[in-house]
Order: sequence, then C-alpha cells, then structure tokens
Amino acid sequence: MALSTAPTYSPPRVLSVFSLIMINVIAVDSIRTLPMAASFGYGLVVLYIIAALAFFIPTALITAELATTWPVKGGLYAWVKIAFGPKWGLCVVYLQWIYNVVWYPTILTLIASTIAYLISPDLVKNASFMTTVVLITFWGCTLLNFFGMRISSFVSTFGSILGTLGPMLIIILLSLWWLKRGNNPEITFSISNLFPQMKNFSDIAELVFFSQIVYSLLGLEMSAVHALEVKNPKKDYPKALLISAVIILLSLILASLAVAVVVPAKELSNLTGIIQAFDLFSKEFNISWLGPFIAGAILIGGICAVATWIIGPTKGLFAAADDGLLPELLAKTNRYGVPYIMLIIQGLICSILTLVFVLLPTVEGAYFLLSAMAAQLSLLMYAILFAASIRLRYSQSQVLRPFKIPGKNWGIWLVAGSGMIICMLVIALGFVPPSSKIDLGDVLLYESYLIGGMFFILLPIVFIHSPRAKKKLPV
Repeated sequence: MALSTAPTYSPPRVLSVFSLIMINVIAVDSIRTLPMAASFGYGLVVLYIIAALAFFIPTALITAELATTWPVKGGLYAWVKIAFGPKWGLCVVYLQWIYNVVWYPTILTLIASTIAYLISPDLVKNASFMTTVVLITFWGCTLLNFFGMRISSFVSTFGSILGTLGPMLIIILLSLWWLKRGNNPEITFSISNLFPQMKNFSDIAELVFFSQIVYSLLGLEMSAVHALEVKNPKKDYPKALLISAVIILLSLILASLAVAVVVPAKELSNLTGIIQAFDLFSKEFNISWLGPFIAGAILIGGICAVATWIIGPTKGLFAAADDGLLPELLAKTNRYGVPYIMLIIQGLICSILTLVFVLLPTVEGAYFLLSAMAAQLSLLMYAILFAASIRLRYSQSQVLRPFKIPGKNWGIWLVAGSGMIICMLVIALGFVPPSSKIDLGDVLLYESYLIGGMFFILLPIVFIHSPRAKKKLPV
C-alpha cells in the first residue's frame, strides 16, 4: 500500500519568490564560516567548487525535484517516509532537528563574540559570559517564533539584507579598495596556490576544515517545509532555489577571499576573524565607526539566522507527531499554528549543550567541537536524503514531476551518488582533530566529547528502528 502524503492542513500561501530566496539565503549564507574558509587562502576557491559540484548543486536539484513533486507537510520527513517508510522518515527528521539543535550554540557563539567585541574583546575567552549570552539570545529567538511564519519571514528578509549580505558585500568592496591602495595581499594569487598543499600529515589534518566548507552550504532543503506556504510552489520554488544558490556561492567565495586577503593567516581567529578584517579596514581608511557598525549588523544577522532556523526543523517533527509516530503532546500548536511544545523541548536541549563551553578548556575548542558534531549529523541526514531520491525514482516513477533532474535514471544516480560519497568522506574526516589552527586544549578530552556526544545523540535512532509489536505505524 502506498503511504499517504496528502496534506492534512492548508496554511495561508504568504511566501513569494523573493521571500523564499531570503529564507534560503539567511538559512545557508553565514559569515560564521568565512574565517575557517579563509584559512585555506586562495585554495578555498577550488574547495568551494568541489563542495558545490559534489554536494551543494546536487542538494539544490534534488530538493527542487522532491519539493515540487511532493509539496506536502514535513518536507524532508515526507519524502523519506514515501521512499523507505515511516520509521526512516522519523529517523531523518530527527537527524535534521538534532543537528540544528547542536548548530544553534555555534552561530550563537558568533553573536556572543560580537557582543564581546563591542564591550571588551577579552570577554570572548570568558566561558561564563559566552554561555549567558548564548542562552539569552536563543530563548529570545524561540519566543519570537511563537508568533508564526509571517513574522519569521519578515525577520529572514531583514536579517538577510542587513546582517548577512550587507557585511559580505561591504567586506568584498573594502578589500578591493584596500588592494587598489597598494597594500600587499596576505595570500598569493597563483595557479599552484589554488590547490591545497598536502605535504605531510599535519597538512592533511587541516583538511578537517573542509567539513566546515561543506557545512556552510547546508540548508537549502529547510525551506521545503514551507512548500505549502509558497504562492505557486511548482513554479516559484525551483526559481528561488536557482537564484539562492548563485547568491550563496558568490557571496561565500568572495567574502572568504576578502578575509584571507587582509588578515594574516597566523593571526586569523575562527571566532572573531570578521571583526579582525573590519578593524584593519577601519585603520587603513581611518573610519573609526566602521567596526562597531559592522559588529551591530553581524549581531542582527546572527540573531535573524537563529530565528529563521528555529521553526523550520520542528515542522518536520510536527509532521511525524501528527502521523502518530511521536506522543500527541508534541503535535500541539498555539493559535499561530506553531508547535510550541517542541520549541520548548528544543530550547532545553540547546541549553544543556551550552555546558560544553564550561567543560572544555577553551571557548574556541568548544566552538569547533559543536561545529564538527553538527556537520557530521547533518551529512548523515543528507546521505539518507540522497538515497531516498534514488529510491523514489523507481518506486514512484509514475508520479508527475513538474521539475525533474535530467538524464533519466542515470542522472539521479550521478547527482545523488556524488552527494552520498562526499557525505561519507566528510563524516570520516570530521573525527580528525585539526592540527594547529584551533586551540583545543586537551585533544583526548576533545575526541572523548566528540565521540561520546555522537553516540548519545544517535542512540535514539536505535529505538526508532526497534520492533513495535503492539503499535501499528500509519500507512
């Protein structure tokens, strides 16, 4: 029997192409990853191209095909449920939700470090200060999402322009002006430097940062949970994805290069690298107000990014709860249609995760630990998504696809296959500790938290797939 995917509710269609582009941009584009990408110097261009061809473009193509063919409640959850059954649907939406919960403290760390810059730069090393700011900001964004999608959409648009694209565009233009004034770039623009040099084990260990480049391209599938709220999903959704992908790739590559050009590699901080670049610009151009102004914009962009992402993954879990795969309590919504119980549970878990800032010796080490965990969990989820897209081509071949990846079945194998390969490689790479660019403190302690954290986070999947004798799963 085919699994039902008919929508059980019909929300207002309030999202235009522009709104969807802004949701995608603020969900994926992030200045948080610029310093890590900049650490590769000119070689970041090739690494971004590899990540785009093997992962980002396949994600966009597959999301466009699945979201326009099945624009139903739950997005990713619904697609995997149709492909592999309800248990796998619940499994993948759990991964989507939990990797975001792990990710929240990382973007919130950017917010906290920016606030620290405005007050006293030394506070960025103060675990108590960072933890307090992270918790206050996260719970504030959670409360904002209690008022539904209209406010969240406005926040996405405002944050995309002012807090993400704005600073990226400014740093690109200022770096060009900086070079035009005769300053020597901190990187060498040559063919040989386009390719990372792998001469010894320590150089290979630095490739762990490639996982963060791939991770910076995650999130296009998140907007699929809003497919029923798009005015014309079959036409508008692919168009918005294409425009979003171009904007995201260009902004990330050029802005990362801008940081690499200005900030010396030995001085580049993964937490405050953007602020370092703007400080140098302030001195070069004698613009004293530039640093605080950009810090404020980054602050707004970071908060808007969190506010945008908080509601998205919970909708997938809400769909699973509505199908009876989770307790009925989790399916409860307020008058704005928001699953508020899930938002509260999500907030409590995120609050517990912030303890890593106190438990690890350095804030930077805790930040990278959470980044690595989020990357591995998310790529495991994407591997399942890619596999589901292949399965659906065969099991649901009769379903009309308004947008279809070209090349018949070999086309989907090529696109989804490359995505699965890059996911597995980056997951394995994520367990390698970076050799020198991150102050991890005790490497053994770092690895223990990473492996132990992954074990406990993935443990619920075992129970999801355990036999259920008395409860019949929905069909």
